Parts: sequence; C-alpha cells; structure tokens
Amino acid sequence: MKSKKHFTTAWVAASGLIAIAGAIVAAELPKDSKNSAAPEFKLPPGWTEADMQLCMAASTPGKLHQYLADGAGVWQGKNTMWMMPGGDPVKGDSTTTITPLMDGRFMKVDLAGDMPGMGPYKRVGIVGYDNVAKQFVSNWIDNFGTGMMNGVGKLSPDGKTLTWSLTFNCPLTQKPAVMRQIETITGPNTKTLEVIGPDPKTGKEYKMTSIAMTRKK
Repeated sequence: MKSKKHFTTAWVAASGLIAIAGAIVAAELPKDSKNSAAPEFKLPPGWTEADMQLCMAASTPGKLHQYLADGAGVWQGKNTMWMMPGGDPVKGDSTTTITPLMDGRFMKVDLAGDMPGMGPYKRVGIVGYDNVAKQFVSNWIDNFGTGMMNGVGKLSPDGKTLTWSLTFNCPLTQKPAVMRQIETITGPNTKTLEVIGPDPKTGKEYKMTSIAMTRKK
C-alpha cells in the first residue's frame, strides 16, 4: 500500500507541476509568440528549488532503468508448463519481444506462444523502475482474461535475478491471488523465467511455467 501511495502522490505532483508550469508559460507568452524566444521558467508559487529537484530525480532514468533496457531484443523461448500440481509437463515455444518506451523509462514486453488445448496466447506488459517507490513495477494484460495483473519486483544483490510478486484476480476463488515470477540471467544472451503460483483448489504453490530463453543476434 505504501508504494502505491508514493506512486500516486508522485503522479499527482508531477501532473500538477506540468499544469501549473503550462499556465505560467501561457500567461507570459506574447500574442505573437511564433518568433519570440521561450520565456524564462518560473517556479510555481510555494515551490522551492528543492521541490523541483525532487521532481527531476523522480523522472530521470538511472542504472536500474538501464538494467531493464539491457534486456531489449527478441527472445526465443522453450516452454515447459504444468496445468496442475503433479501433472504431466507440456512443452511449447514462445517469442518475447522487449522494446524501450518513453525514452528508456519503461520497457514494453510482447510475448506470443501457444496455450495447450486453448490456442494462441498473447501477453503484453509495461515494465519499469519507480524512482520514488524504489522498486520495479509492472502491469500485464493477455488475451485469456479481462483483468490486469500488477506487479512489484526486487533485484538480487548480484544483479542476476529479478523476482516479481504479481497480483491478479482468480476466476475460481473470486479473490485476489499472488504468483511469483523469477527471471534469472544465465549469460549475455540467455536467461530463464519461472512462474510459481497457487493451486486455486488448495492454495498450495507449485511451479506453473519454466522458460529457457535465448536472445536472437
């Protein structure tokens, strides 16, 4: 709840700053401004330079954004899926395309594959690092549901494993549930992804998916 509050507060503050700054600029522009130099920016009433620095720090990409950007490219996946605890594994292939958004502040993740017995599967995610909440954040949608999955992530000290806690609404229990997604870098162009989630009938965790991924050159 704390991170959500921080994220919302930052968004409101940034939006308010843009609106106020826009109003100031509009008020100071001369009627014929096409050939005029841009007016000098002035802080909104009550704002300090320190306030502005905080907003700038919140919006500036850093090394953890670069960590996500280093994963850009097209990744071929060899999938192993378990539809239920103790069930037989099902093999398949997938393609994940990762591209930067908003000048490197976010990454778009497009995953395409097949769901056994159900046909083509598509998943789209927006992933980033929130400088204010100081954690990785993500939102996901797919073509098998109408809800959005929201996640927060934590990077291991060695920078090789990113563990996500993903919250979604379970259609069987009709309640929020949490699954874990563990992304581990195994080489310059290889990584693994594991999804561990609850059995909706028992609540017990089990491995749902394991993907060995290789980036195309």
